[in-house]
Amino acid sequence: MRIAMWSGPRNLSTAMMYAFGARSDCAVWDEPFYAPFLHIGGRPDPMLDTIFDKEETNPENVASRCTGAIPENKALFYQKHMPQHMLEGFPLDWMDAVKHVFLIRHPARVITSYTKKNGVPTLSDIGVKEQADLFASLTKKHAATPIVIDSGDIRSNPAAYLEALCNALNIPWDPAMLSWPAGGHKSDGAWAPHWYPEVWKSTGFAGPEGPIPEVPDALQPLLNEAMGYYNQLEAFKLTLPDSGFK
Repeated sequence: MRIAMWSGPRNLSTAMMYAFGARSDCAVWDEPFYAPFLHIGGRPDPMLDTIFDKEETNPENVASRCTGAIPENKALFYQKHMPQHMLEGFPLDWMDAVKHVFLIRHPARVITSYTKKNGVPTLSDIGVKEQADLFASLTKKHAATPIVIDSGDIRSNPAAYLEALCNALNIPWDPAMLSWPAGGHKSDGAWAPHWYPEVWKSTGFAGPEGPIPEVPDALQPLLNEAMGYYNQLEAFKLTLPDSGFK
């Protein structure tokens, strides 16, 4: 099985990749389309030269690998994706051969975290509109609803929600997903030294998040717009069996 996990930034996505990477039956790939996105989209990145030197920049080649042989002959291939990396003209047919999951997070948390790390974001920077658009497109094309899981739920009860996710994917639950070695993963992208130092310190999921943070007045229009897309996805999120598992 090939699993495409669609997330925005500041959204537990690297920790989720590490969780799947801790399974003995799973290979992982870190943001396959990021290098093509940078190469064609022209957005600056502090590690641009290193990324272009070490990562595949041709989107056609990336798409072929997404559906090709799974590395190390593993049974599962977990691919960490961001929908805003899928520029116009990038191949999409590979999406028919993977199982899609959407990892969401409350926009107030994303905006607050993003601002601390990268400055004031735009709607495109946080990726929730692209998530909602891709979710709608996949739902229409396949006449089935992709899996949605909320990062806040995972942090509140990692074992229960990861088991629920495994059940939804029809794969065995593996408690090994709850921890990983500090220091990163061998499959980290070339950009990891700049973007992942904090998660490199982790050996498991952080505890439950606190109250929803206050967003400054100047960012309220962004929050309001983002909330509309988040709510579209949140309506389909996984819940635990005793609360109406979907």
